[in-house]
Amino acid sequence: MITIKDLSKTYVTPHASITALTRVNLQIEKGDIFGIIGFSGAGKSTLIRCLNRLEEPDSGTIVIEGQSITDMDKKHLRQARRKIGMIFQQFNLFDAKTVFENVAFPLEVAGHPQEFINNKVKEILELVGLADKEKAYPLQLSGGQKQRVGIARALSNEPNVLLSDEATSALDPQTTFSILELLKDINKKLGLTIVLITHELDVLKHICNNMAVIEHGQIVETGPVDKFFLNPESDTAKRFINILQGFQAKRIYREGEGI
Repeated sequence: MITIKDLSKTYVTPHASITALTRVNLQIEKGDIFGIIGFSGAGKSTLIRCLNRLEEPDSGTIVIEGQSITDMDKKHLRQARRKIGMIFQQFNLFDAKTVFENVAFPLEVAGHPQEFINNKVKEILELVGLADKEKAYPLQLSGGQKQRVGIARALSNEPNVLLSDEATSALDPQTTFSILELLKDINKKLGLTIVLITHELDVLKHICNNMAVIEHGQIVETGPVDKFFLNPESDTAKRFINILQGFQAKRIYREGEGI
């Protein structure tokens, strides 16, 4: 479904060159919920943004649904992006547009007739649990509701792939859980392939089937999520697990002391 081969990306500044990705290779199967985890600065955001060429890779190839994203000209890339939805940490909504108008926007850009847009937006808002919010503006919504609008907008063009760029990092635990449940439901109902990046182990454990660990722009471990928690191999994975165990130990201690 998604094949990444020898992908590299370097940012050049007036003072230095910063290597974000180095010869990344990854295979993600159709219909999977695939997590990419890493500490801050590991390259995970660059990697996911290269998948739809919001970031231009320096070298390597990305093939999605049999199409080489890295070889496309601007016209064909615009068409391909319609089938690659993306949700963001900070929602990226238009504050001056209603919920309905935010979700309708990609369909309008794609040139669909108004009747189709009306029916499609209502269908998607029903799917994400916002049928009663179509006339509301983003400033009238909670963080979780805003993210549901972001998900609805990402689904508007019936994508084959949904990319999630730290989509729950700005949300509280209860809201995060509801968003993850929604993504699982969407994956099941629509058969979407979901690729999400995160630094939160609870997110990885709750929703993902398979995962990759990225460190210093390189993939250092891949495999099923269960293996990551039961038998981590890379130093980065072990650090994540040690941090998690430390938090759990502190919580047990506090509960035992009645804190």
